[in-house]
Amino acid sequence: MKFFNTLTRKKEEFQPLQGNTVRMYSCGPTVYNYAHIGNMRAYIFMDLLRRALQYEGYKMKGAMNITDVGHLTSDADDGDDKMEKAAKEQKKTPYEIAAMYTEYFFADFKKLNIGRPEIVCKATDHIDDMLKFVYALCDKGYGYETSDGIYFDIDRFDHYGQLSGVNLEGQQAGARVEVNDEKRNPIDFALWKKAPKEHIMQWDSKWGMGYPGWHIECSAMSRKYLGDQFDIHTGGVDHIPIHHENEIAQSEALTGKNPSKFWMHCEFLQVNGGKMSKSLGNCYTIAQLEEMGYAPLCYRYLCLNAHYRKTLNFTFESLDGAKTSLNRLYQLVLKHKDGADGENEKVAEYDKQFEENVTDDLNIPGALGVLWTMLKEPASKAIYAEALKMDKVFGLSLDKAKEMVTVEEELVPAEIMAIAEERWQAKQAKDWTKADELRKKLFELGYSVKDSKTDFKVSKN
Repeated sequence: MKFFNTLTRKKEEFQPLQGNTVRMYSCGPTVYNYAHIGNMRAYIFMDLLRRALQYEGYKMKGAMNITDVGHLTSDADDGDDKMEKAAKEQKKTPYEIAAMYTEYFFADFKKLNIGRPEIVCKATDHIDDMLKFVYALCDKGYGYETSDGIYFDIDRFDHYGQLSGVNLEGQQAGARVEVNDEKRNPIDFALWKKAPKEHIMQWDSKWGMGYPGWHIECSAMSRKYLGDQFDIHTGGVDHIPIHHENEIAQSEALTGKNPSKFWMHCEFLQVNGGKMSKSLGNCYTIAQLEEMGYAPLCYRYLCLNAHYRKTLNFTFESLDGAKTSLNRLYQLVLKHKDGADGENEKVAEYDKQFEENVTDDLNIPGALGVLWTMLKEPASKAIYAEALKMDKVFGLSLDKAKEMVTVEEELVPAEIMAIAEERWQAKQAKDWTKADELRKKLFELGYSVKDSKTDFKVSKN
């Protein structure tokens, strides 16, 4: 398997550090509100990666945090604690807020067929681990005290910026004037914050009452469950310049090792070509999509059509297209379930092509194209079995196709729809020659295809 490593900025051969078990840490949610579909794209990526590794025979030891304290409204240690702010607004305790939104979060996991990592660790259950980590950094000279907390001294760590490639001098020069003037360097980050008396969430430390910085949570918990160095760390690209850069700094300062061999990041989800934000009213949740008539797996299918390192633009037109295509997929799978018994000599080649895509930096769109091509074959139970095997990675519940499928208004033969879908996939890949050949083939079979921006319609000539 080969994966793109953000740390080295190149595609590298993957082998676990220890035996056949992949130790993987994934940045989990800050449970102060509902997770939106942009968040869920990152977890679908995490799930696809886990499924692909398991498909290749690896065992998984995955850990994911639940941030229920310490994540301030600005990633750069400014503002209020998100949990405390939500608790005050909703007139609940932070623990009630955390429990409620954690439950919603994992309900969405189930709807989207996202597998839960083997270890789920809450920040508030690991305060002692974080304090030990901070004490050790201070003993080594990396932490220093100010009136409002304990900060990591960036100037003591020579490798800062190795993940993001940030220009440290430029970042320092551009730092905002209003940052804490007690910091030795404007971009030093909080390891531990001193809590004012009115702060709801606080714990005792040798500096008095306080609470952990956001970045120390992941470093402490990943080390506790996965060791000083593990195989893969995942997250969104928004984590690269601050959160993950700071994780590396504090972990490597303590242990002498970058905490992860591979750093893998999922690109942003845009909405209508722009940023998703609450102020624009376009932060949709899975529950909201359901209320509009979209099954959660329609959104998962939409995500499968874009490589995880490419920006995905969400529109309701594209979701409509995903809904239609997924329904066609279920219909084709059912055709093969009722197909002929016996071997199919082409299955092995399709299996090989599928695996080549999956192991090449998780090329799920390419793997999906292989599935569509395979399903245009004459009805065969061997094809059906192979489709279910591929679905161990896709996670589209193809084994439940009969329950999932809806009848289309115009009944077009499944074989014709398979050719049309293969043509659509070729068009998306800008393989115009193949797309034209398949259009011609459709015409010779008595069918025409008409494209829109996000979908196509097939009709008899």
